[in-house]
Amino acid sequence: MHALSASELLSAWEQGQAQPREQQALRLLAAACPEMTVEALARLSIGQRDASLLTLREWTFGPQLVGLANCPHCSERLELTFNSADIQASPRNEQEEVHCLSVAEHVVRWRLPNSLDVMAVSDGQAVDETRKSLLARCVLTVQQGGEERSTDQLPQEIADAVVQQMAETDPQADVQLALACPACRHTWQATFDIVSFFWSEINAWAYRTLREVHTLARAYGWTEGDILALSPQRRQLYLEMATA
Repeated sequence: MHALSASELLSAWEQGQAQPREQQALRLLAAACPEMTVEALARLSIGQRDASLLTLREWTFGPQLVGLANCPHCSERLELTFNSADIQASPRNEQEEVHCLSVAEHVVRWRLPNSLDVMAVSDGQAVDETRKSLLARCVLTVQQGGEERSTDQLPQEIADAVVQQMAETDPQADVQLALACPACRHTWQATFDIVSFFWSEINAWAYRTLREVHTLARAYGWTEGDILALSPQRRQLYLEMATA
């Protein structure tokens, strides 16, 4: 994986604009990982994918992340500032493709969810139905007392145990921020989604960069490629002179 140039980042942004978030994630990684096929990237676990995106985001915009959150109790708006290292999780058994859970006479073989699984699940499903659909895709075999069973026959407590083990094995897939409201002292957990966060930053950067290209192209007659090849510092100096 390599850091994206301004031109590569703009191309990925342009191609991914109208696509769903999972496709946007794969679009960015495909641009940064030309040595891997899109199919291989899509089969990375969600945590592996998001860890790569977090690294790519740090290479693109730096280690510090700044966001906003609203307190669910009093609606106070909070500004959040943290670093990439604060939300980097350590995966467990990441080299294993197939995992096994033995509990209460059940032996369940399963794999971690990937982007293909998430894209296959309908957006219109309720949370419980979504989890059930993902589990059905990721559970490979179920045995009870040595006899084969279907995923639908899994007792709820066994299904919950599989989901819990998935979360423990791939913690980067579900990053939770511990937040506290300074106004009302309410505390809660908020999910951090690197795909949406990174894409939102890229979207703002792209519009800003294209405005800069427009200004410099009119002022100096340069091509987009010439302007994007400039370092951010030199581009800013030319912008200041062009608009003086």
